Amino acid sequence: DARPSRAEIELGPPDWAEHLRIVGVPPGFLSGAERLAFHVLTAGLGGENVATAIAFDYQGDCGIYNVGTLEAARRRGLGTGLTGLHLQRALARGCESASVQSTEMAEDVYGAVGFRDLGLFYEYVPPAGIGPLDTTGM
Repeated sequence: DARPSRAEIELGPPDWAEHLRIVGVPPGFLSGAERLAFHVLTAGLGGENVATAIAFDYQGDCGIYNVGTLEAARRRGLGTGLTGLHLQRALARGCESASVQSTEMAEDVYGAVGFRDLGLFYEYVPPAGIGPLDTTGM
């Protein structure tokens, strides 16, 4: 039940470098990924890109990731609008469902376009300084 946002979005070109700049990811983030497999959206205010989101379709589900807005442009509905636009485009591509993983800060963004909370999952993140698991001796 996707509901479009009331925000008017000034869409920018789908630019991977702009996406990475806006969400502030570390160097090399998704460097091995096939960029053409992702659907990138950017939104701007006054001619400057200030919000972005990517989506990835897999087996009929559209995963929406890295929805981010530069701090000075927050609380204007841009993240909500981009999420809603990703949902509309996913339906047009034939997706039957969509999923997100949300921080507490973004729960209202996703709720505004129709997502509902299905529960909590826990993720293990190794402490700083510990590299990938060594499975060579297993």
